Amino acid sequence: MELHNNSTSFEISGASSRVQEKWNKPQRSRHKSVQFEEDLIHEEDPRLIYINDWRRTNDKYEFTGNEIRTSKYTLITFLPKNIFIQFHRVAYLYFLGIAALNQLPPLAVFGRTVSLFPLLFVLCVTAVKDGYEDWRRHRSDEVENNREALVLYAGHFQKKKWKKIQAGEVVKICADETIPCDMVLLGTSDPSGIAYIQTMNLDGESNLKTRYARQETASTVLDVGTISGLIKCEQPNRNIYEFKANMEFNGQRFPLNQSNIILRGCQLKNTEWVIGVVVYAGQETKAMLNSAASPSKRSKLEIYMNRETLWLSVFLFIMCLVVAIGMGLWLERHKNQLDTLPYYRKRYFTTGRFNGKSYKYYGIYMETFFSFLSSIIVFQIMIPISLYITMELVRLGQSYFMIEDKHMYDSSSDTRFQCRSLNINEDLGQVRYVFSDKTGTLTENKMEFRRASVYGKNYGSFLIRADPLEENGSVHATTIEGRGQKLKSQIAIDNELMELLHKDLAGDERIAAHEFFLTLAACNTVIPIPTPSASCTESGLHEYVGAINYQGESPDEQALVAAASAYGYTLFERTSGHIVIDVNGEKLRLDLLGLHEFDSVRKRMSVVIRFPDNTVKVLVKGADSSMFSILAEDSGRNSHVRPATQSHLTEYSSQGLRTLVVAARDLTDEELSEWQCKYEDASTSLTDRSVKLRQTAAFIECKLNLLGATGIEDKLQDGVPEAIESLRQAGIKVWVLTGDKQETAISIGLSSKLLTTDMNQIIINGNSEDECRSLLADAKAKYFVKSLDCGSEYLKYKKDAEITLDDTKSSTMPQQHSGKEEEMLSTSHALIIDGNSLVYILEKDLESELFNLATSCKVVLCCRVAPLQKAGIVDLIKSRTDDMTLAIGDGANDVSMIQMADVGVGICGQEGRQAVMASDFAMGQFRFLKRLLLVHGHWNYQRVGYLVLYNFYRNAVFVLMLFWYLWFFFFFPLTSSSLNCLLYI
Repeated sequence: MELHNNSTSFEISGASSRVQEKWNKPQRSRHKSVQFEEDLIHEEDPRLIYINDWRRTNDKYEFTGNEIRTSKYTLITFLPKNIFIQFHRVAYLYFLGIAALNQLPPLAVFGRTVSLFPLLFVLCVTAVKDGYEDWRRHRSDEVENNREALVLYAGHFQKKKWKKIQAGEVVKICADETIPCDMVLLGTSDPSGIAYIQTMNLDGESNLKTRYARQETASTVLDVGTISGLIKCEQPNRNIYEFKANMEFNGQRFPLNQSNIILRGCQLKNTEWVIGVVVYAGQETKAMLNSAASPSKRSKLEIYMNRETLWLSVFLFIMCLVVAIGMGLWLERHKNQLDTLPYYRKRYFTTGRFNGKSYKYYGIYMETFFSFLSSIIVFQIMIPISLYITMELVRLGQSYFMIEDKHMYDSSSDTRFQCRSLNINEDLGQVRYVFSDKTGTLTENKMEFRRASVYGKNYGSFLIRADPLEENGSVHATTIEGRGQKLKSQIAIDNELMELLHKDLAGDERIAAHEFFLTLAACNTVIPIPTPSASCTESGLHEYVGAINYQGESPDEQALVAAASAYGYTLFERTSGHIVIDVNGEKLRLDLLGLHEFDSVRKRMSVVIRFPDNTVKVLVKGADSSMFSILAEDSGRNSHVRPATQSHLTEYSSQGLRTLVVAARDLTDEELSEWQCKYEDASTSLTDRSVKLRQTAAFIECKLNLLGATGIEDKLQDGVPEAIESLRQAGIKVWVLTGDKQETAISIGLSSKLLTTDMNQIIINGNSEDECRSLLADAKAKYFVKSLDCGSEYLKYKKDAEITLDDTKSSTMPQQHSGKEEEMLSTSHALIIDGNSLVYILEKDLESELFNLATSCKVVLCCRVAPLQKAGIVDLIKSRTDDMTLAIGDGANDVSMIQMADVGVGICGQEGRQAVMASDFAMGQFRFLKRLLLVHGHWNYQRVGYLVLYNFYRNAVFVLMLFWYLWFFFFFPLTSSSLNCLLYI
């Protein structure tokens, strides 16, 4: 998963909002579940939470309690609701109608009770399964609701059941306990107000997150008897990555954000206790609002079965109509002989009171009508009810084969294949397009600092991997108050750069290097967690050595902080108000005045810090596309460093490295004062807070001095090139959708064999709609791409397994251009397009142009794309063709793409399990996709296809045999009464 699409950044550029608006149309309503349903927050209508006063908070009884309910049914609603849900299957309605007809005496082909058995059996089995699952939910809810937490009451914390906790109450959570509801932190056991939580139950990510209590409340929270205040927050919403609120406490008013709230379901780690006030409880918590199931997907074969069932119903109706007409004609022809002909009679021939009376004869027209209905009952097996149960059992067996396949077991992460959806197994054998993320999916997402450009000079060409405890290369080892500190991993270092950093702090190059690594260590959200351990010295004595473990939401940040530590700038402590960096053995305490986190609009991150000498600096890092435009124009230093840095960035990208640009500048007292006012206003705003914070960040993120750039390596996973080549040979197209810059994506494409050197690269980089239109038209004209409609023409266009330009152009071009055409058409093409162009192209009039060009290319590589654009590319193919699509990714920014595709596959990677939780199938490595599609997918599709055909043909033979028999039995369908008549005769 890419840096600028990390789990904390879900915003997209304003221009791409047009794409989002288009997806909100009714025909694409399924994708709307992917988006956050954020409420509009108005200043005049906030939620008011009175701290430690739940009665006043909920005086109008408008807030829900903390009791949750995840079950579907109750004892009263189970039977009617379950039956209603089951009868959403049209086939069940058909068999119910057949059973109802069989209850009529003239139409009783089978016994009245026996005819109900098949349908009742299917309904009962499904009901028992649903009832058992719901009973487990009830039991789980009961256990959850009856858990206990410490709640402040009359100046003391007392145990209280979770389901009785109310909004406004103050709750205390101890170490390793689960958070019962969404709470704003008031204080922690740490004097600085810091707390560590694990959000695995919420978003699947195992890394620890940092949350802070405001210093205004953390210092007074121990005096629990005087806790009071007011919180104005937004209404409940599903966005777990954002929280907007203000707090009024002891006469002060200050902002609250996502770093000040802990959500239900998280666990408290590495913190003795925390105290917080409940703002959302029960069904209004963000965890419960996000508990909706992912969009259900139907198998393409099941859709085909429904269509075939419809045609079989028509055929069945025609056969029954023929039988009814034949019966009517026969009765009309022999109406005077009905009492004397064998096998039929209309009167009783017995003595007694029934002698001479009508024997179940209703006239020719009614007998003809009854014959039609009886034929439906007799021929009902034309549509087999057993097929649905059989298919479910077969799919269950197929999932077992896939889960137990040892060739799809990832030993490095101890991850087996997961089959999270049983109803689309056979779709794996029909996939035509694979849409893949790059970072963490094709690559390992294990970042390693490889290259650095500092003050225009390139470092990292010759790296040495040193032991962190060796004195001659003590790149990790520092001594802090007599205790050694080292990193858990080893980092390769450049000796020349190391020598520069150990010189006296004088000269522009040395100062730039100092600020460069200071930015790497300070401009992040990484949490340093010291882990005590013991080591034995040469004298035999045991010495305490603390191993620092860095926890962060982004592997990129962890790699940069580890690199800074390797070069002597060790991030040692982080709180909400300051950070401590050990610079070559000397502690440097920096006051943290403000932090502008990374977002996909700015594509950069900045931090404002005050040094011990009261100088204030803003440290910034970000993508090169957003950094060079905010550098100081009149700086002689930038004019010297900038060309060299750009050259180094191009070199890094060509090597497949992920790049970042680092810059900084000093802030004057006037700039600092103005920024602090704007920052406070933006932070306390409940409306458009993100926009105002971006505007505030832009105020200081300007006129920067360029320090350098970094290159981080993200290696390919094992077997990726071979897997892509095998998929290509099988006629499957692989498209890569990544957030990395274009040069990096192209380099990874070449190393993964997605791109080849003999391919013509069609690059579309437009900055306006007209420019994009022109680029598409020029590319189509240059490479002889034919415009196709989205209907029958495209179906003709893709008859062969691999769509080639030769299939469409061999007979349509003029003879005079045949030489140039033949040269162009014999060469494979690769379309490379950036996210900025997709903003303008994903419009109604340009989508068809992109579709024609993309489907004519062998490879499509989309760079710098946002999560919504990934889903848009998938929808481009899905909505315009009948081809099966598969999306595979590893991170939160791939969820929309995974849910949009017909088949979604999640990678159990370094970025948590959000992609896995939203997927239909999950596995540990990309290379397993080859076996999943070409082995299991092939067999699943073939076996289920044969099963369906066998059932249809078998039942057709039975029905046609009965139909043929009726021609010799006077078109008279056998019913139970007629069978008794035959036995009597």
